[in-house]
Amino acid sequence: MYSETTADISVHVEPEFLSEQSNAEENFFLYAYKITIENNSHRSCQLVKRHWIIRDGIGREEHVEGDGVIGKQPVIGPGERFSYTSGCPLSTPTGNMRGKYTMKTAEKQMSIKVPLFFLRPGSPASDGH
Repeated sequence: MYSETTADISVHVEPEFLSEQSNAEENFFLYAYKITIENNSHRSCQLVKRHWIIRDGIGREEHVEGDGVIGKQPVIGPGERFSYTSGCPLSTPTGNMRGKYTMKTAEKQMSIKVPLFFLRPGSPASDGH
């Protein structure tokens, strides 16, 4: 599992290679990742935007931005967690992702770091990060 904490908000990532849905002959490699966002602060916060940087195995980068995650803009109360699973197709067998969430409280807006995590066949979340 990969983890990062910013302003008392922890983001945990567990990537997984989906071999049965991938096709090496067609340069299609599909990964799933489970994200858990943990609010360790004393105030509620809402995830309003996401920004992903996806890099494939030969260094091509794609930036993906949008409102919320999986069609939601969840409010996470103090001591609560929000988890979701999403996916990422690559044209190379390996790659990585990183990014940030824009979260807001009643008082301010914050940029919460999503840790760099690696997408590799056969080693789901095995790096000990």
